[in-house]
Amino acid sequence: MADNKKKSNALASNPIVKAIGGQRLIVICVIIALFAFFCIKSPAFRQYSTILSILDYSYYISFMAIGVTLALITGGNDLSIGTGMVCYALVGGFFVTKLGMPVAVGMLIVVIMGAIMGVLNGILVAILNLPPFIATLSTMMIARGLGSLLTGGLSITWPQASTADGWFRNIFKITVGDTKLPLGFLWVLILIFVMTIFLNKTKPGRYIIAIGSNKEATRLSGVNVVKWHMLAYIICGIFTGLAGIAYAATFQAIAPGTGAGLELDAIAGAIIGGTSMTGGSGSIVGTLLGVFVMSMLKTGLPFIGLQANWQQIITGLVLIAAVFIDVIRTRKR
Repeated sequence: MADNKKKSNALASNPIVKAIGGQRLIVICVIIALFAFFCIKSPAFRQYSTILSILDYSYYISFMAIGVTLALITGGNDLSIGTGMVCYALVGGFFVTKLGMPVAVGMLIVVIMGAIMGVLNGILVAILNLPPFIATLSTMMIARGLGSLLTGGLSITWPQASTADGWFRNIFKITVGDTKLPLGFLWVLILIFVMTIFLNKTKPGRYIIAIGSNKEATRLSGVNVVKWHMLAYIICGIFTGLAGIAYAATFQAIAPGTGAGLELDAIAGAIIGGTSMTGGSGSIVGTLLGVFVMSMLKTGLPFIGLQANWQQIITGLVLIAAVFIDVIRTRKR
């Protein structure tokens, strides 16, 4: 037992492990292992187009995951982000394609709607003290109904890349010669960098972490916990709006009533990356790595012949494993 402790301490004190973090290092190894496995099992997986597919899926999930990481750190959650993302993309597309608004205005509407839903979630959770699960489940149903109501149950198509108004799609993918470049990955990295600084180096970020660690102690220390608790949900809503833009840029048509279940991919990505479901700790960089695990599974499983139902089962098992690891980690802490 003493030898095991020495080995554990030696591993924890390793400069590489300390720099990257034990949890993130494990996730990186999982990503490499999954990529190698799919490459071995399917030669078609090795194509450049597959990497683009992985990144296309990761953009909107990454934005949602960054936002929900803050909600999770407070000890809460946000189940409205999946259907909310689709709802905001539908509403923005409705203003662009049906009312003739400029694409930039439609994109702004998408983000504003996300912020408004974030305010609503913040009021329900931080001010009215509703359980986050119930509060965000309610707003999830509101978002789903609102998108269908406004569009009359019809799909919405944003301008195509070949048209003059299709420039917004180039924000995430540009074509140079015959090669498509994943420009969206650069935006994801920039936002990861900004939010990492926000969470770890700014007063609001530290207060958000403190609320998740011990809300009552944070309140007694003189911190306005309602204000900063609401901020976490507002930021989550804004990032869901950004995810809506990425979603609209990725798909040719957006159908009402969809998006349910995508929030689980984002939440799973955050938990796999080291964010605790009980609050008080989390990593934005870890969240991105967790999202890539989910993206690798979603993209790679069809290449080895697994149908959509099996993909959902495996995704559920991964989420169970991530939560179980989080429970063990919380007990040790």
